[in-house]
Amino acid sequence: MPPGTVGETYAAALQHDLVNIDDATLVGVARRPTGRFRSLVDENHPILGPPETLLEEIGNRREDLKRRGLCEEGAHNAAWEEVRFAARYEDHLDATEDAEGGIAELVSRVRGGEDVVLVGFESENRRCHRHLLLDRIGARLDG
Repeated sequence: MPPGTVGETYAAALQHDLVNIDDATLVGVARRPTGRFRSLVDENHPILGPPETLLEEIGNRREDLKRRGLCEEGAHNAAWEEVRFAARYEDHLDATEDAEGGIAELVSRVRGGEDVVLVGFESENRRCHRHLLLDRIGARLDG
């Protein structure tokens, strides 16, 4: 059986039919999924979401930057950089056995022929951990 594919999208794109996912399994990677989010995905893996402390820190920093006049998108992306979100999320994945198991499971499923789409909350113009996760899974599939 040929290997499957792995892609990514965001909740609002699914909600408003902005993407075509065909028969792919929609895999949420949200630490704090809302009821609406849960209804959009086939399954959710909270362990692949950012740790609570990092979510709180970026949220607080984003709100501070918005109060200083940055738009939502600009504040989000600036906060991402200021709190070193990418490096800290990668550290979380490296240090968390359950996260490693979740990634290994997704890699195995794709190698077995399943098409998987990672789903997060952030729109295309806002940085999101799903892109980092997609890169990590892609590297394992290539390796």
